Amino acid sequence: MSSLIHFTKMHGLGNDFVVLDSITQQVKLNPNLIKRMADRNFGIGCDQVLLVEPPTLPTLDFNYRIFNADGKEVPQCGNGARCFGRYVYERGLTGKKQLLIGTQAGNLKVDISDLTCIQVDLGEPIFSPKAIPLNIKAVSKLQKRGNYKIQLLGNNREVVILSMGNPHCVISVPATSEAAVMEVGKALQKHPAFPKGVNVSFMQVLARNHIKCRVFERGVGETLACGSAACASVVAGIIHGELNREVKVDMPGGALTVRWENEGAVFLSGPAIGVFHGEFCIAHQESY
Repeated sequence: MSSLIHFTKMHGLGNDFVVLDSITQQVKLNPNLIKRMADRNFGIGCDQVLLVEPPTLPTLDFNYRIFNADGKEVPQCGNGARCFGRYVYERGLTGKKQLLIGTQAGNLKVDISDLTCIQVDLGEPIFSPKAIPLNIKAVSKLQKRGNYKIQLLGNNREVVILSMGNPHCVISVPATSEAAVMEVGKALQKHPAFPKGVNVSFMQVLARNHIKCRVFERGVGETLACGSAACASVVAGIIHGELNREVKVDMPGGALTVRWENEGAVFLSGPAIGVFHGEFCIAHQESY
């Protein structure tokens, strides 16, 4: 493997990524290398590292892998999927505008017909505790689908728990500006209900077609945006009868649009921006 690896820095509303192409170069990742790349002082800096791989099935265009800043691989990232789609098109890896991409969470459909607003089909929400995964013994099930009561920091909180290819816990709050994002987010990573951690959304309903959301991502911390969390929050609001089927989601980094029609797939739309291309030194002792 070369001592230098070519990368592209991208972001979706400030949720930032290092994108690596393993089709035209040899890429061998490990947790330490991912952590070094993600480090904002000594590396490139990012929330996630995204890996473009050749398809493993003839029906797919590419495979898509996601690694959090802590080095752990995760199955899904909605903002990353939009950046992935723009990357493979603009780097000449495909000429198609409708892509089918394989992930650990299943196949994603990415529509890059409009590069200013890319749409991702994230599939149907998952409520099965085993599939989320959720330790059902550590929570109390409530009547509505996906609704639970959970013991958290000495209080019982009503939450919505589901998967959008990765686990999400959605908490309704009066104002996102006052939400204890770090305290609650860190506490839920250690909660016995979530054996593989959880992405935590703090949702404030502004209108039936408009919410605010802040997110604590597992393995990262609070991020400026999270696409799958935006989807999970809208699904939770629809279940509670508070939201319409298409909703604008304001996050610290900007706005996304989420649509959930007829209890089927959830569609996420928003920007994907390239920042710069570069080379990263693999060996510690090397410098520019």
